[in-house]
Amino acid sequence: MAIAIAPWSVVVEAGKKEVLVPPADIHIKNAALGEELADDSGRTTIRLTYKIPVSDDEEEEDEEESAPELVKTTVLCSLTAGKIEQSSVDIILERDEEYIFELVGKNTIHLSGNYIDQMPPDEPPFGSDGEDSDMEEDAFDLQDVSSDVEFNADDIEMDEDEGRFEEIVDAPEPKSLKRPRDGDAPGAEEKLTKSQKKKFAKKLKAEDGQAVPAGAEEKADEGEKEKKADKKEKVDKKEKKEKKEKKAGDGAASATQVLAGGVKIKDVKVGTGKAAKSGDRVTMRYIGKLTNGTVFDKNTSGKPFAFKLGKGEVIKGWDVGVAGMHVGGERELTVPAPMAYGSQKIPGIPPNSTLIFEVKLLEIK
Repeated sequence: MAIAIAPWSVVVEAGKKEVLVPPADIHIKNAALGEELADDSGRTTIRLTYKIPVSDDEEEEDEEESAPELVKTTVLCSLTAGKIEQSSVDIILERDEEYIFELVGKNTIHLSGNYIDQMPPDEPPFGSDGEDSDMEEDAFDLQDVSSDVEFNADDIEMDEDEGRFEEIVDAPEPKSLKRPRDGDAPGAEEKLTKSQKKKFAKKLKAEDGQAVPAGAEEKADEGEKEKKADKKEKVDKKEKKEKKEKKAGDGAASATQVLAGGVKIKDVKVGTGKAAKSGDRVTMRYIGKLTNGTVFDKNTSGKPFAFKLGKGEVIKGWDVGVAGMHVGGERELTVPAPMAYGSQKIPGIPPNSTLIFEVKLLEIK
């Protein structure tokens, strides 16, 4: 079972090799000639070169003999201007494997398809009983989803923005099952048995055997209560100070910033983990919307979307807007058309569209 998670495309030009190492599995569905033709009647063939998979035993033998990796070249399709200008393709490229596309002919060819999430056929789909049920519990939802970063629930102070992604419900404080001390309850002294009174009398003697003056025990209890009250007051002051500092930091993080190319970012929640930089492989959850609120794509459950930051594997707006995020952070990206898909016609996205993405950084490798 395969689930489409994001659109994908690549342009292969005549005389140039296009080397591709996908950050996720790709399903190529279509090949088409470009808008401008270098040869109005000639045929152009697109070839694919890939490594041949080997079994574990063969891999061990290759390591021992240091044999070179085996590769194979095949033809995806041939297109002729004015006759056959596009063709359906049905091939899947696996993540982190190297593929080489090259042309025989003069015309440019566009390949398109989707990034996909593949599941073994013998496993239940997401949401069914079994091991994958844990994935559903970890699903990323805009209204109610747990953070992927560990935290102490007592240190969290919710505000309106945080409530969009996380919801903390305080459990009721359990009733104390501790038995009250003798004498705490009204009328306890009258209900003491003879043996209890004898034991109580022994407690009222000092170490030298002399009787303890009346009221000494009450004074000791008052001193203990004062110590506990002072300790509780110090703890309360410390907690209030930490909450005040955290709230001040959260307010500063929510300001909108304008980056290169007109990309706007707004941190809904600042993460506490490592910051993403160019060259890092980042794992994300996201929801993509048009400015009218229409959702055109999302990845909120199952296998997260991963890519290498700053290497052109995603639209420019993502390379610019995701940089600097911390693990566990949530950010809103407003990407103008030139930093997204420009005038291209993408399924569900009109040409020259400004796109809005709500993203969450799960992991950095």
